[in-house]
Amino acid sequence: MEPRTPPPAGETPPEPQSPPSAGQTPPEAQSPPPTSDSAAPGAKPPDPGPDAAQIPRSARKGAILCHIMALVGLLGNGIGFVLGPLIVWYIKREDHPYIDRQGKEAVNFQLTMVIAAIISAFLTVILVGFPLLVVIGVMMVVFPIVATIKADNGEDYRYPISIRFLK
Repeated sequence: MEPRTPPPAGETPPEPQSPPSAGQTPPEAQSPPPTSDSAAPGAKPPDPGPDAAQIPRSARKGAILCHIMALVGLLGNGIGFVLGPLIVWYIKREDHPYIDRQGKEAVNFQLTMVIAAIISAFLTVILVGFPLLVVIGVMMVVFPIVATIKADNGEDYRYPISIRFLK
């Protein structure tokens, strides 16, 4: 045992710590509890993208229009789901870079869905295509709705399943 020296005047002596018993980790070796905002070790933090406050409301409306036209075209006449976003993007792409990015995303996703639907139609011969067509139909409704909400918030949205035809 090492001799204890008294603390300087005005300070309280430290509490004596008992040695850890078998199976316990010493306090200095314990790591702090993880916080909810901490990322996995070595992982890059997500790119926040441009601040939504920096994107003018008119640009957000143009991006919303690109995404929602796919849904309107799909539910309206059935063929406008590609033409709607393509026309809106082509007309408004020069107005703001945000409209250009989101318009390309909408057009790329719709073109990808056309290709997937054609492949699924061929696969109906072996009965695999029927469930794939249902999944594609759900994706063509749900993803543009999510993209529209994200565009309204000024966030850059990337469709999860999309071939990048327009870069």
